[in-house]
Amino acid sequence: MLVGYVSDEQYVALADVLLEFERDGQSIAVVRSTPRGAVYAEIEPGRCKVTLVKQGFGSKSVNIFAEPGRPYQFRLLSDRLLGYVWPKWANSGEKSEFRVHAVEPYRLSLWRYGWKKEFVRLVGWFDEHGPRAVMQITPDGDYTRTGVKWNQQGYGSPHHTQLVAAPEHSGLYYFHAKGESGAFFSFPWVVAPASTQARIAVLASTNSWNAYNNFGGRSNYVSAYAGGPFQPWQFPDNEYMPISFERPEPGNHIPENVSVTDPIEGRLACGMAPAEWRLLGWLEREGYDYDLYAEYQLHSGQLDLDAYRILILNVHPEYWSRTMYRRVKAWVYERGGHLMYLGGNGLNCEIEFLDEGTLHFKTHLSSVNGSLGMADPTNPEIWYESRFHRTVESEANLLGVVSTESGIMTAAPYRVEAASHWVFAGTDLQNGDTFGTVSLHERCHGGASGHETDKRSLHSPANTVLLAKGLNPHNGGAEMVYYEVDSGGAVFSVGSITYPACLLVDPRVSQVTTNVIRRFLGES
Repeated sequence: MLVGYVSDEQYVALADVLLEFERDGQSIAVVRSTPRGAVYAEIEPGRCKVTLVKQGFGSKSVNIFAEPGRPYQFRLLSDRLLGYVWPKWANSGEKSEFRVHAVEPYRLSLWRYGWKKEFVRLVGWFDEHGPRAVMQITPDGDYTRTGVKWNQQGYGSPHHTQLVAAPEHSGLYYFHAKGESGAFFSFPWVVAPASTQARIAVLASTNSWNAYNNFGGRSNYVSAYAGGPFQPWQFPDNEYMPISFERPEPGNHIPENVSVTDPIEGRLACGMAPAEWRLLGWLEREGYDYDLYAEYQLHSGQLDLDAYRILILNVHPEYWSRTMYRRVKAWVYERGGHLMYLGGNGLNCEIEFLDEGTLHFKTHLSSVNGSLGMADPTNPEIWYESRFHRTVESEANLLGVVSTESGIMTAAPYRVEAASHWVFAGTDLQNGDTFGTVSLHERCHGGASGHETDKRSLHSPANTVLLAKGLNPHNGGAEMVYYEVDSGGAVFSVGSITYPACLLVDPRVSQVTTNVIRRFLGES
């Protein structure tokens, strides 16, 4: 009988896993998995205990009901150092629990990531006397929907607290886990203030971190569709399964000796927390205090926009709830808020929070004629510029720009289009000059306009001013824009994922951004 399949944490089939089946305390079969991970055993249907063992992976025992036609999905976790904190965001003074998977004793410390890496404190050394005692296991099946439940599955002790209080100083924090062997893994923690401390609020793109996180074998880009393997992104909304925040985020790992001015290595890192760190480091280098928030804290109302002069969006805030959007738009249009969009392909898809720890993503749309939008399937005369446009409205109504496919995965400098504008004060730039040539972004190296880029559309406010345009091929350059509204609110958008990676190393990108902040703070 085909009992099931066995795979690792990425849903990759595991061959030669040794499995022993027990029933009523007696061994009834010992088998090995096939090259495609299939598990066959000559046993009668019914309940049984299964123990799985494979070198390089954590052994475990599970109780299953074996029956023909319903293969069970066994999951094993590889022997590597991993961790996350739960919840992944907290207000100062609140507590989160660190959840670490290690097969050796490890040292855990807490650091704040700003202009410098600041050591906060040693959390401690962790092991439990016996071999592999702090090893976690994962649930079986698809735990990308439910979370991995570490400290409940696998290691966990009611006698040893694993809670850490969030520091008083808001910012991006990282836990450093280091094993006796030298293995190292770092994982982020967004700490918001207990009460407003600064005039600038920065929003970490935590929804995007989750969307791109494929730990468990599924993300919003890998097997997002309920019907099985990856397919073109055009299925009904309810076919896209929820994705839990409650998982490690390998894409947010930052190597131990990396500093804020080092190049950003890795495919995912260039669009996630490691890249966002560069903006935070720049703000601190320039002397600007800020409060950092997770996107859920904007959605839930914990972020009081009226307490701030400026809200900054960072790198790649692609996934927003309509509540988030309406809060920010009302703040800008009705109450004089100042929004700085320092990223690309932002607010492009509506998401729903099923709870604080789970997201549901609305359907993707396939690319047509160089656009990330598509025609309405029931009325071809209706064109949607983005996924957000289909379910809410075009994000260009707020940002002034919307992402298109042209220029994607390229990078280039910006060319000045409105040199007399106050944005360029002190730069000595003239129309036609270029800036934004030096970058820490390694995935799309070459300039401040890149990776994914946004441009004006028919839905941009009528008074949107084009300040500069990227020189990316196929007219794919990001459009840097600015507009004001009657309430006194204003929006500055750069429309590029690579922009924050240039702030620390390109003086003119730095000067332009400083000019906007000073203007929005009323200092110029």
